[in-house]
Amino acid sequence: MLPADLHAAEGQAQQALLAALTAEPKGRWTVDWRFQGLRLLPVVLRLAAFLRDQGLAPKLLFPDAGACALAKRDGPDLADCMADFRGHRLVQSDGPTAGLLVAVAPGQPDYSDFEQVCGQHLGSVVVVNGALEDAAVGIGSVARERRRGFLSQWQAAYSLLPLDGRALRRAFPGEWELYRQDPDGYRLVESFKQKPDAEEQALALAGGEPLGIGANLKMVDSLIEGLRR
Repeated sequence: MLPADLHAAEGQAQQALLAALTAEPKGRWTVDWRFQGLRLLPVVLRLAAFLRDQGLAPKLLFPDAGACALAKRDGPDLADCMADFRGHRLVQSDGPTAGLLVAVAPGQPDYSDFEQVCGQHLGSVVVVNGALEDAAVGIGSVARERRRGFLSQWQAAYSLLPLDGRALRRAFPGEWELYRQDPDGYRLVESFKQKPDAEEQALALAGGEPLGIGANLKMVDSLIEGLRR
């Protein structure tokens, strides 16, 4: 079910990620909280503390030295297990690394560095609120090659995506769940084995009936807006 607040969402994500890492200790996993105005760093620090308490010894990786320095300031108890992408690549020059990596919000400019980090890592990797796809190349040959290769390796351990009039949630090992926002709250509409695209969501919200012109236009608007994020 949908969490009532951020505290509940964090608890769901922690348990789902733990289950995912247990199922595939060398897997490639994503965790996504897409709340507007979310301060991500405190959430990540709490997630890392939880993983450490489970005996998993996570290493937090940040896209740049500035973000890493800020995290060390705010999370001094975890400072010894933090690095930026390029610093970690220097460590990997002596050979592949192992253990659990947690990459915090890597974006499109970090794609090359992050791909190299993952290529030289023998353990599991978790991406928190990543944005590695670029809408500007979303339909080009570069994007297609990336989706077939590096980006296709990742599975959602936990995802909570509030959208226009609806929400998507996935908590491993469960299925993707689509919720509709009604006047008195959210209601589960349908579950999916794979993440539903905009058309599948619109069809489910329409109750399985053929989509009218208005619904199709809304679906297209939603898809375009999603590509811009």
